[in-house]
Amino acid sequence: MTISDVARVAGVSVATVSKVVNNRYGVSPSTAERVLAVVAELGYESSLVARSLRRQSTNVIGVLVAEFEPYSTELLKGISAAVDGTGYELLAYSGGSDGGAKAGWERRSLSRLAGTLIDAAIVVTPTMVMSEPVDIPVVAVDPHTGPEGTHTVDSDNTTGARDAVQHLLDLGHRRIAHLGGRTDLESARLRELGYRQALEAAGIAVDPHLVRIGGYRPETADTPARELLDPATGVRPTAVFAANDQSAIHVIEVAQELGLRVPEDLSVVGFDNVPESATSTPPLTTVAQPLHRMGAEALRMVLDLLEGAPREQHLRLPTSLVVRASTAPPPD
Repeated sequence: MTISDVARVAGVSVATVSKVVNNRYGVSPSTAERVLAVVAELGYESSLVARSLRRQSTNVIGVLVAEFEPYSTELLKGISAAVDGTGYELLAYSGGSDGGAKAGWERRSLSRLAGTLIDAAIVVTPTMVMSEPVDIPVVAVDPHTGPEGTHTVDSDNTTGARDAVQHLLDLGHRRIAHLGGRTDLESARLRELGYRQALEAAGIAVDPHLVRIGGYRPETADTPARELLDPATGVRPTAVFAANDQSAIHVIEVAQELGLRVPEDLSVVGFDNVPESATSTPPLTTVAQPLHRMGAEALRMVLDLLEGAPREQHLRLPTSLVVRASTAPPPD
């Protein structure tokens, strides 16, 4: 539906429709009312690009993600709830066709959207330091490189990982494996750090054979999970702390395929608390990142930046342990 269609049905000029939809003077109340009725009837919306050229703004905030997966989807829910009543709209944009593995996807996405489609951006897990100046305010959520450059929101990965491993230690486990995340992500490094800190505080040496890279995805976690659980490769662990829920759920699936019962033979803990963790079989014990709050805080931060209000450069939110049915004392 175009502005010309509105003008034709309302019996006025295109210029008159433009004045009405952009709240300009020079149109009688009765004509404006008739035009607005036709706009509502036809469902007309002015182009974001045209709106930005006229007003130098779009009242749209972009949410840039590498892909729409459980983690980013939960963040989007928090952002969407927080934007209600602010006068802004959201544009969710997936810019990493390779799942974000190729560095620089966020810079390419910002160059496409900034200035014409969006007034500001929330970038989820950017791959690079966002220190170079851009034309719009940018807030990063859980950046690969940690809180550098732009304003950032993340969670306390190290403490969350320590809590996960301490839970297993309290149950009596001593051979605890770690299925790590991607080596290029700061969150993965911090979660492994928390794992090591918890074991060292308990006086348990870290066994390098029990630390594998899972890559945060089921398909990349499959081989290392099988290596950890195969008795032919060494003494099998009694528990696995996986760096995210998707990997942890796959560990459970591999264990069950190998004839291991969870949690009777093997305890498993994840990280994130995405909805799938509560519906896995058995339900997964995990470390909850406050994903909805992280999204909401990122939205509030970017609104403050748009308004020129001072904000802290980095906001780190606490995690919490959610105990479900995938953990129990080790087998005798």
